Amino acid sequence: MDIQTLRLFTHLAKGLHFGRTSRACNISPSALTRTIQRLEAELGEQLFFRDNRSVSLTQAGEYFRAYAEDVLQRREQLQLQFASNRELKGSVSLYCSVTAAYSVLPDIFQRFRRGYPQVHLKLQTGDAAAALPRLQNRETDIVIAALPEKLPGRIIFLELTETPLVFIAPTDYPGTVCHSTNSEQEIDWLQTPFIMPDTGLSRRRVDQWFAEKKITPHIYAEVAGNEAIIAMVSLGCGIGVVPLLVLDKSPVRKQIKILACSPPLVPFSIAVCTIDKKIRSPQVQAFWNIATSIENAYKKGPTPHMKNGVSKN
Repeated sequence: MDIQTLRLFTHLAKGLHFGRTSRACNISPSALTRTIQRLEAELGEQLFFRDNRSVSLTQAGEYFRAYAEDVLQRREQLQLQFASNRELKGSVSLYCSVTAAYSVLPDIFQRFRRGYPQVHLKLQTGDAAAALPRLQNRETDIVIAALPEKLPGRIIFLELTETPLVFIAPTDYPGTVCHSTNSEQEIDWLQTPFIMPDTGLSRRRVDQWFAEKKITPHIYAEVAGNEAIIAMVSLGCGIGVVPLLVLDKSPVRKQIKILACSPPLVPFSIAVCTIDKKIRSPQVQAFWNIATSIENAYKKGPTPHMKNGVSKN
């Protein structure tokens, strides 16, 4: 067996999903299946129970998982010792939303590239709601994410900025927002179409806001991604909720207005996050040091600052 086989096994052992592991590790599902079968043949033990619906570890799989993780950890420590004696090389993977890629990251990336030109940065963008799950599944080293009220266990975070979560409506379609007969300022939520986030922290906070006001909104669509919500609102499909940081960077910002809804939604705290074991990687540690020291334009408060923290839930 080789290091790549151990990495494939440990990723699959954590996520228990062949499709996610094949996508995250850039290997076809059939090649992943053959790799696991060869590993099982080499060990003479079945490592996974699998059928058409689920995947789980056998007892032998649990034993081998502990062995594989120990080998990979020892290899990381050895690489760290080697790295201390030479120019830092290798790679670091990062996942974030498109907005974070061009609003939060540029200064950090620029300084990192100057300081560590031999380290390859692997950036993937997508729905912000997928950031923390991807980190937990070991599909990436670092993510930029909005911090939930309770973080998953063993996640280390570095808070960068805070952004309000705002209700938005189109400027070019005034009939989108229906008002209550009792007040021209009060929204009639039964008549006004609402573009609902389909998952993630935005969805939880919107659901909580409506529940506390005992309102059942008229949902026009459930959409993944803040950029998609903004686009649909700008076209008059309904009103929605997005972080102000995303709205301010949108190319259709002038076609959107912010609604005064009370009480305000709980704002987002945007942070760089990693797993506590990942911080031992010299590449991740180098990125972390840059993020800690940089004077980013989006740090919150009158005095720019960042906050360190770790979740042990």
